[in-house]
Amino acid sequence: MRTTKKNTSLINQLKQIYKIRKNEIASRLKEFERCRSQKSDEEIFGELTFCLLTPQSKAKSCWDAIETIRDENLLLNGTVEQIKKRLHSVRFHNKKAQYIADARELFMRKGRIFIKPFLEQFTDIHECREWLVKNIKGLGYKEAGHFLRNVGLGENIAILDRHILRNLEMLGVIDKIPKSLSRAKYMQIEKDMADFAKQINIPLAHLDLLFWSKETGEIFK
Repeated sequence: MRTTKKNTSLINQLKQIYKIRKNEIASRLKEFERCRSQKSDEEIFGELTFCLLTPQSKAKSCWDAIETIRDENLLLNGTVEQIKKRLHSVRFHNKKAQYIADARELFMRKGRIFIKPFLEQFTDIHECREWLVKNIKGLGYKEAGHFLRNVGLGENIAILDRHILRNLEMLGVIDKIPKSLSRAKYMQIEKDMADFAKQINIPLAHLDLLFWSKETGEIFK
């Protein structure tokens, strides 16, 4: 990363914001960690389906949709058509309803969802992410990382959404926001972000939420 007067000033501003929000960010990450141990397999699956909905849609609208589907007992038992009707606030709801049904089939055993044992079998979180991306339709590296972070497994991975990429560009960590993210490009930017996090002494998982809260004004999911 090239050091300039401009990005030195921006880094200093970022550190000041971090001082203010550090405790809140750490608390939120602790909540994510407790999620995996305290929540049921169905609730963990709800986190996965939430991340399937998020591309090009507002996070809160996606979470509201998942809560509606779950409250109506459709997450595990609903047809694609039934789920689709509850996703009108989500872009590409036809495809995403099918993605939810396909993911459900992948983790369903004798009428029950078993996703926590699946997560526990991986000792390398990057291998887990690779499996998720390769086997779950509609889940890219960003969405898989988002899911893993939300269940307390995102310490060493980056969620390269538009908020993160915009900040990385402003800070000079990347030259420009790529038009698309191939696997190789994603991995390179993730490494660059991790190196930057070490350089400014902010943990990678904290930096992700710091950027997100800086852009949106809150720490959500």
